[in-house]
Amino acid sequence: MDSRYSRQLLFKKIGAAGQKRLGDATIAIIGCGALGSAIAETLVRAGVGTIHIADRDYVELSNIQRQQLFTERDAEEMLPKVVAAEKRLKSINSSVVLHTYLQNVDHLLIEYLAARVDVIMDATDNFETRLLINDAAYKHNIPWIYGGCVGSSGVIFPFRPKQTACFRCLLPVLPTVNETCDTVGIISPAVQITAATQCAEALKLLTGNDKAIRYKVHHFDCWNNTFLDIGISRLKKEKCETCGEHATFPSLDRDQQSQYAVLCGRDAVQVLPSPGRKVTLNDAEKLTKNLKAFMRRTPYFVEFQREQYRMLLFEDGRLLIHGIKDLNLGRRLYTEIFG
Repeated sequence: MDSRYSRQLLFKKIGAAGQKRLGDATIAIIGCGALGSAIAETLVRAGVGTIHIADRDYVELSNIQRQQLFTERDAEEMLPKVVAAEKRLKSINSSVVLHTYLQNVDHLLIEYLAARVDVIMDATDNFETRLLINDAAYKHNIPWIYGGCVGSSGVIFPFRPKQTACFRCLLPVLPTVNETCDTVGIISPAVQITAATQCAEALKLLTGNDKAIRYKVHHFDCWNNTFLDIGISRLKKEKCETCGEHATFPSLDRDQQSQYAVLCGRDAVQVLPSPGRKVTLNDAEKLTKNLKAFMRRTPYFVEFQREQYRMLLFEDGRLLIHGIKDLNLGRRLYTEIFG
């Protein structure tokens, strides 16, 4: 083992004691797309002992340009990202303990993870999930490392309960409508720099190098050769619902969570089943046969065609409808198909 991590052991800020701490550490990575796959590979290679990875999506050809764990074959087979990632990561470091979750990250899953990990790594693409991460992390008193990138730029910050303002405190100064890779594209270097910086902060946290941790929000643009560090200490709100004295953690309230979402980077809407109701793969297969529509079943989902829309129903009852961005249309189609 010493030979595997010999170069990391030589780095005095980590050394043998830090390496042991990494081996004993547990992290969660929320999202396994561009950032998530880069973060997962880096931390698996660094020797983090246990990693939980959650993602709701499958591999497509357009992912491969920047999502380093995946191959053309993964895209051809439409493998769920967590399935393809697990296979690749185990081939890199067989000693790592991997737990994967092919599902939407909701209040139940994020609280389950927050109670079991030392750090949460943000690799998501939307504010709603980040607010979930933020509330769970502050409720369970663990740090989470924010990262976002688009075009040629990225933003990184390690949020730490009782030490920094939280993500909810920053919302008034963060845009509520972001550019996305679907609207302005993204280059792989922006992903790699963002993920590498997030991982550097994770290594500092996990090895006890607290004094080296960033205390300002870092923004860079690798195409225009600019960077900026922004202090946020004055933005902390005494009455914040997440980090204030009387925190209520509103994003963890099930009633506040939407059953519908537009997926970033593609023309697709996700529909979640109502609580207490689950549409199974057998249900979808039977229904599509009755409709005499195109249908393909894999171990993970049923793919079928309805009118001009391609749809995938996953084992957890989630439905992805491709070819739309209209939530109301998504609701109507779901109701028409499954009642």
